[in-house]
Amino acid sequence: MDDVWVEKYRPRVLTDIVGQGDIVDRLKAYVANGNLPHILFAGAPGTGKTTSAIALAKELFGPVWKNNFHELNASDERGIDIVRGKIKDFARTAPFGDAPFKIIFLDEADALTNDAQAALRRTMERYTSTCRFVLSCNYSSKIIEPIQSRCSVFRFRRLTDDAVRGYLGRIAQAEGLTVEPGAMDAIIHFAEGDMRKATNALQVAAASTNKIDQEQIYTATASARPGEIRELLEIAVSGSFGDARKRLDGLLVNYGLSGEDLIRQMHRELVESTIDDSLKVKIADRMGETEFRLVGGASERIQILALLAYMASLGKSVV
Repeated sequence: MDDVWVEKYRPRVLTDIVGQGDIVDRLKAYVANGNLPHILFAGAPGTGKTTSAIALAKELFGPVWKNNFHELNASDERGIDIVRGKIKDFARTAPFGDAPFKIIFLDEADALTNDAQAALRRTMERYTSTCRFVLSCNYSSKIIEPIQSRCSVFRFRRLTDDAVRGYLGRIAQAEGLTVEPGAMDAIIHFAEGDMRKATNALQVAAASTNKIDQEQIYTATASARPGEIRELLEIAVSGSFGDARKRLDGLLVNYGLSGEDLIRQMHRELVESTIDDSLKVKIADRMGETEFRLVGGASERIQILALLAYMASLGKSVV
């Protein structure tokens, strides 16, 4: 339990990466050829972008991979100085050993400013003979077109339920855990295709016991049961604002949910609920407005109560 399971069970080779079969096959082809272009990994967090970059470097360079692989996080240093300094200094030096080139892995590259990206484009062009760039981002639209056009783009999909279930099952077996089916379903629902979130949730729940049930997962992840959120929506839409307010206070107290987390859970349950589609459209639009206000620093309880009041008035008008 002393190790962080995300790192302890991180796949070491490309073959062990789950849920991204097409991408793994293309990366294996690069390894077989001993060469690769500049690469852009795009996709949601926890889908294997960093793991793929590290596994690619290990298989390309073997035992000396650490000498020829440099990882930077653009969210820590996002200005032009990071490109002119650390990136350029590493890119222009010769690779170690018999390696034909080195790899710079720039995580969260979409956090770079436009000036920094413009400077990075020039660096990518100038030092191609000694260095390849692997960029990782959540939103490829935030990467300037000149960089995208110079990269082979890989789009990582959110992991399927079966992929998450199989991966967590192997961890549970290795750690001697008994995970009830309901608990596994709760982790999968909470993670939403993010393997990092799923693994962390399992480790937190396993900190106190080797037998993990559904209740422990909801407590460990500080998330409400889907049924409770759905009931909140249905009560509000029925026009009973007072009862909806009581349910909201109970959720905030029992689970310690933040306003943004609660809105996200409400949106997910709204989509899957039996509420009339014409109402769903209006409620979803108001949820977006509420989340925007929460991100801007507005009071969580007041904004969510305003959302519930809107839903109650909407439900009464339909009746």
